[in-house]
Amino acid sequence: MPDKPWLRHYPAEVPLTFDYPRHSLACFLTESARTYPQRAALDFMGKTMTYRTLLEQACRFADALVQHGVRQGDRVALMLPNCPQTVIAYFGTLLMGGIVVMTNPMYTPRELEYQLKDAGARTIVTLDLLYRRVSEIAESAELRHVIVTSMKDYMPVPQKWLYPLFAKKQGLDRRVVYGNGVYPFRQFIERGSPELRQAEVDAERDLALIQYTGGTTGRAKGVMLTHYNLVANTIQGRLWSYRLKSGQETYLSALPFFHVFGLTVLLNQSVYLGGMLALLPRFETGLLLETIRRTKPTVFPGAPTMYIALLQQARKPRFNLSSLKLCISGAAPLPLEVQEQFEAISGGRLVEGYGLTEASPITHGNNIWERRKIGSIGIPFPDTDARIVDPQTLEELPVGEVGELAVRGPQVMKGYWNRPEETAAVLKDGWLYTGDMGRMDEDGFFYILDRKKDLIIAGGFNIYPREIEEVLYEHPDVAEAVVAGVLDPYRGETVKAYLVMKQGSEAGAEELNRWCRERLAAYKVPHIYEFRDHLPKTMVGKVLRRKLLEEEAERTEGETPGD
Repeated sequence: MPDKPWLRHYPAEVPLTFDYPRHSLACFLTESARTYPQRAALDFMGKTMTYRTLLEQACRFADALVQHGVRQGDRVALMLPNCPQTVIAYFGTLLMGGIVVMTNPMYTPRELEYQLKDAGARTIVTLDLLYRRVSEIAESAELRHVIVTSMKDYMPVPQKWLYPLFAKKQGLDRRVVYGNGVYPFRQFIERGSPELRQAEVDAERDLALIQYTGGTTGRAKGVMLTHYNLVANTIQGRLWSYRLKSGQETYLSALPFFHVFGLTVLLNQSVYLGGMLALLPRFETGLLLETIRRTKPTVFPGAPTMYIALLQQARKPRFNLSSLKLCISGAAPLPLEVQEQFEAISGGRLVEGYGLTEASPITHGNNIWERRKIGSIGIPFPDTDARIVDPQTLEELPVGEVGELAVRGPQVMKGYWNRPEETAAVLKDGWLYTGDMGRMDEDGFFYILDRKKDLIIAGGFNIYPREIEEVLYEHPDVAEAVVAGVLDPYRGETVKAYLVMKQGSEAGAEELNRWCRERLAAYKVPHIYEFRDHLPKTMVGKVLRRKLLEEEAERTEGETPGD
């Protein structure tokens, strides 16, 4: 197949194509509960829940929704961290045919109101610590049911330990006013029947999830993912990681489930495989290390910043990563230095993949146990096509040339919720145009350079931030680095590097400038270096380049060229 050179690099154990079942996403839970009823499905701070109990709780939640007038196709929002309640409400909603709307617990009332109104969600499950935000917009968002839970409902730890962990931001309050459509979670599900009544769905048409994008280019858009989209992508990931064994793996769940990466590679895949989810309600290094020590996870999908944080703790005597078989990096580019150091310390495999919300999310992955190419996002998953095209003409480009990545496959979204024009702009003849700039080599391995919108054009030259970030990460004193284009009166834009240095480092702008000049063409070398104690990040650990640029714009507001 000359147009798919990547196929010759497939491991013998991975099929080129697969017949993905056309069933409800909830079947992952019903099947694992039938096969492994007594196996622990969840571990939450040392308290476990078996698959049999998880299914019973999900059935109760599903029936309680129906009793309260929620119908098949209705949207149910989940505004929760990783905890048992999230898994129960997620599968309960799917069982009764509802559509899940995952909502970021960090949303402000304004952001929350927009998402709930846009999705038409009239039911929300949230945490008592987040109730105040929900109550502020409940009337304007036309919420009918607010189901409130507490971390202590399923967590065997002292209450005094909870509040500091979750209440670092202002506005968090545990006081809840019940009644008038506000229900305690435990009482809500106790009203439901434990009998399994699974709604019939058309897997290729019916939505399982409306997942909102980050909104970096304006208002967030709801990505419509069908049951078939998510079932297919979960199975694709399982086929790729073929050495993992059903009923035997433990997944370290530091990535939040409200991010589609965590939802697919952790929640969906663990339940599909009969694994155990070691749940972490938020990423905190001490909590992560203790969970690793206690549960000895075998699979750890994460963001690069999570691996960086662990590397900084790697020399401590009690630190042991030897249980890990597989780590999958996503959500942001993985620096080469981080990959090499993490593999050397853990003995496991850390591979980079690629995806986007609109593809459920994974489309590419590096071979895990066979030949891979460092710095590459790997090759397309089974039944996934990919090509590099000219962003203007959409014509396919020759091998090695830089253009926009387009993908198609069973995991590609149905479209954007109530946005036909924006859907038509990115979905054409089955192809999803990702907005990411990259290239393909002669072996069919793909490389992402940057988002189309992150491209820096300085003095007429196209500059890709990731290339510069890789060079900065190679410096032994650099802990974190992100590069962005900032306004320049002469060049149009110029390159600025934001850096977090390792403790005790004395390297400054002059040294880093020499380092970059030895490794980059002159026009790519940063003109400005800004040193920080930390970089702004999402809860997934992805650096918010947009936030840095907003801060830059505020600093330069009112300035004129030549100031």
